[in-house]
Amino acid sequence: MPVLKHPALVWILVAVQALCGAYFLWEILASILGFPTLPLRWQMRELVEIGASLGLVLGAILGIQLARVASREMKRADNARRLTSGEFTAAVDDYFTALDLTAAETEVAWFLLKGQSIADIAQLRNTREGTVKAQCTAIYRKAGVSGKSQLFSLIVEDVLL
Repeated sequence: MPVLKHPALVWILVAVQALCGAYFLWEILASILGFPTLPLRWQMRELVEIGASLGLVLGAILGIQLARVASREMKRADNARRLTSGEFTAAVDDYFTALDLTAAETEVAWFLLKGQSIADIAQLRNTREGTVKAQCTAIYRKAGVSGKSQLFSLIVEDVLL
């Protein structure tokens, strides 16, 4: 969002909108209340109308960008609040639910996060290593990653940040 990185551009946009809006408001009040109007040649009036139109369009675009940024920041703030209030497990569980992991895949994913090996997970779950490997493959596919380290990175990025 290049505009958001340059506050001066935002202030210029606000100034253009305010000046054009003030001009149009004055013209309306002048016609209603009989105040003198500002004598502008038609070329200058056209420039003011173009400026007002551009200001409105650019303001709408900027508003959309700001809404997107605000939405992302609210999500990050909510995640940070949840994590700092001791809800890390719930946040990661919600993430696993969003990935549409089965109960068995969720259990394997937690063991992976805890650093357990395939053999350890198989022993803890009383299953075969081949079963655990198949579940890991399903977890990685659903998360869109190719291995354990990428899964960790994804969880850190999506849940913690």
